[in-house]
Amino acid sequence: MPLGDVANAHEHAFPLALAGVGEQVRIASLNASKNVERRLSDLGLPVGTEIEVVHRQGRGRMVVGRGYARVALGAGMTSKILVTLSADACATCERNEDKVLGDGLAAAE
Repeated sequence: MPLGDVANAHEHAFPLALAGVGEQVRIASLNASKNVERRLSDLGLPVGTEIEVVHRQGRGRMVVGRGYARVALGAGMTSKILVTLSADACATCERNEDKVLGDGLAAAE
């Protein structure tokens, strides 16, 4: 995600398929049927849950983690799960953005 988008990323949902390895996100909503929502809930991934992307493969297939549990999700499923960056991830990104912008300003002077 480009640094310019980081400041508002916690407010805007995006498909889980676009999240990178190591990103901590919160499940915001699902673009899926009630059966899929129930199945994700049964796997420990209800709406509102914070998860981390542990592994990515190909176009959207990934393994996500919650605590010690790991769940493999296909590309179709990750495209239906809308997430936002977790509050901790946003704070870290904003600190990194400030550092990058600060270094850039110092170099320009």
